[in-house]
Amino acid sequence: SVNHLTPLLGAVGVTNGHPADRDRMEDACDRGHTRDPATGPDDHRAVDPFANQAIRRADVVGPLRGDRRGLQAEPGVTDRGGRVAADPVIALAASGEREVEVLQGKRDPDHIGIELALEHFDLSLAARRASDNGICSDAAAAIRDAGLGLKAATITPEGADDVGSPNRLIREGIDGTVIVRTGRRIPGVTPIAGIFHPISICRMAVGDAYGAEQWREMVDGDEIAYRTERISRRVCRAVAEYSFQTAETLAAKVYGGPKWTVSPVYEGMLKEEMDAAADRHPEVPYEPVLIDATYAGLVSGAASEPLVIPTLNRDGDLLSDLVMPMFGSIAGAESTLLSLDQDLKVAAAMAEAPHGTAPALEGKDIANPMAMVLASAAVLHYAGERGTEGAERASRAIYEATLEAAAAGVRTPDLGGQAGTTEVCEEIAARVIAKREAWSSLGGPGR
Repeated sequence: SVNHLTPLLGAVGVTNGHPADRDRMEDACDRGHTRDPATGPDDHRAVDPFANQAIRRADVVGPLRGDRRGLQAEPGVTDRGGRVAADPVIALAASGEREVEVLQGKRDPDHIGIELALEHFDLSLAARRASDNGICSDAAAAIRDAGLGLKAATITPEGADDVGSPNRLIREGIDGTVIVRTGRRIPGVTPIAGIFHPISICRMAVGDAYGAEQWREMVDGDEIAYRTERISRRVCRAVAEYSFQTAETLAAKVYGGPKWTVSPVYEGMLKEEMDAAADRHPEVPYEPVLIDATYAGLVSGAASEPLVIPTLNRDGDLLSDLVMPMFGSIAGAESTLLSLDQDLKVAAAMAEAPHGTAPALEGKDIANPMAMVLASAAVLHYAGERGTEGAERASRAIYEATLEAAAAGVRTPDLGGQAGTTEVCEEIAARVIAKREAWSSLGGPGR
């Protein structure tokens, strides 16, 4: 169905497990690039204390309509042209795990004039099993068509013969190449290790350890496990180039890299593309560092300036689960999957919260909604890049309002606050409305 979502205070209730998405020696450095640093001496399942954070009654969508009829089902969109109103956001919900219930807002707020259609796909475990993952293929096709997507967390079953990870299927289905997760300071929350500047992880979206062929054999009385991994130069180039583009935007340094000394053929491919991107962007500071030294550097002073870290798929999965909590909570920032075209421009963007589902928190109204709120803002940002009038302004309003609410002390317990999920969302909503009114008087943000 397609729903036009009106008030920012309309609640999205999320009813439900998140299995985690899933070296100390450094060999002599191969000085494959003149800007490589000198060598120096110097990793399984990511420990994520914030993974059990479902979002309950989160007002995350934003005032995205101009009428006052509340949340009502509308006919399907027939024109997928240039505006958000005709170019729907694909909403991927997981019934029974993170079931989205669209509820009437408590009051009728003013709006920021953006019309948004959400076309829903049920990615629950039951629906994926019943369709033999056909629902994932349908959702991916819709995202490719619309160019925009907003996804809730889903469960990946552990059985080798089960339906597997919907995340991997969606990423492959939209030809995703880069996942971007940016840890940023949350006002009022003191980061660890003295980190205050943003750290953006630009990771491969496909390939590497995920989807690798695996098998076991008995050899001389011992059981041997094998895994065949692959990466492509096209994806390596996309990760490297987007990392440098992001660094230009953030006025940041490109830092880190794979373990290219131990694996010059496999991991070295990403390093080669990083070096090539550095040559194309000589104005961007560049400090390639082996992945193990990257981890050490983040807690020992390397993050004294904004950083962008290009990574392999698995390295980035683990690294982002470290970086996000360093700023206070894994629920404090959004995650965006990007499909890039031949010119390395964004063809499709799907935003989501990086944390998982949490049935233990269902109904308690204590989970941090920031990541899902910011995911909505990210979708609007990319809608703005696609030429939708007013979308970038709406995105900025939500980003600013979310951080301002935290600065004012309206934070959930994981961030040292005492507010519930609903209170945080209502505070963000009120601030978005106030911004819209102020900007209307001033002629726009920043004036």
